[in-house]
Amino acid sequence: LERIANDADDPFHRQIPQYDIVFTYGGGPPVVAAYEGFGARLCVPIYNGLDPTTHHPAAADPRFCCDLGLVANRLPDRERRIEEFFLAVAAELHDRHFLLAGAGWADKPMPQNVGFIGHLYTADHNAFNASCLAVLNVSRDSMASNGYSPATRVFEAAGAGACLITDAWQGIEVFFEPDREILVAENGPAVAEHLAHLSPAEAGRIGDAARRRALAEHTYTQRVRLVEDVLAGRLP
Repeated sequence: LERIANDADDPFHRQIPQYDIVFTYGGGPPVVAAYEGFGARLCVPIYNGLDPTTHHPAAADPRFCCDLGLVANRLPDRERRIEEFFLAVAAELHDRHFLLAGAGWADKPMPQNVGFIGHLYTADHNAFNASCLAVLNVSRDSMASNGYSPATRVFEAAGAGACLITDAWQGIEVFFEPDREILVAENGPAVAEHLAHLSPAEAGRIGDAARRRALAEHTYTQRVRLVEDVLAGRLP
């Protein structure tokens, strides 16, 4: 969208009105409106989701026990936000334990209370999500600015019954109810505030509520049904 908006000669301008349907990878109403503005007949966002056969509750693992865990590869359009929402919070809450998993962070300076475990294999996702008091989601810049684009890890953590803290972005409430199914933080200090008041019992309640919501509305089976309904003319 950004590319074609900045180039009146982009050939995609001519293509969009010719498609019967434009499916987008997330994006919500702002992206739908943008495509319709370029002449799309129908634009339908398809979001990430949960596969409950692969991501589900598991026993806690001592390797991953911490107050706040984050699974995130080091990317240029997310590093600044991770510094704010995770590393700066760890530096402030020096008596709490933080755990970072993901590729590319080995040479990144970190506070002493941050453990780094490198790449987290898919087989360990459930144990990781089950072992943290809370799991943090930090969006990439583009996803945060457009909104309505929950990462796959949001649903994976919810499927495991983890208590999620996410950076704020437009449309969160469409997927999970803030304060009941997910905790939302506008900035790093808000993450610290959530951790300061989060008990294991409350974290468990939030995680259970998130899992119920994910199973009820956000499985990949439901995503596929939406695609099939749209293709069959049964519009959402």
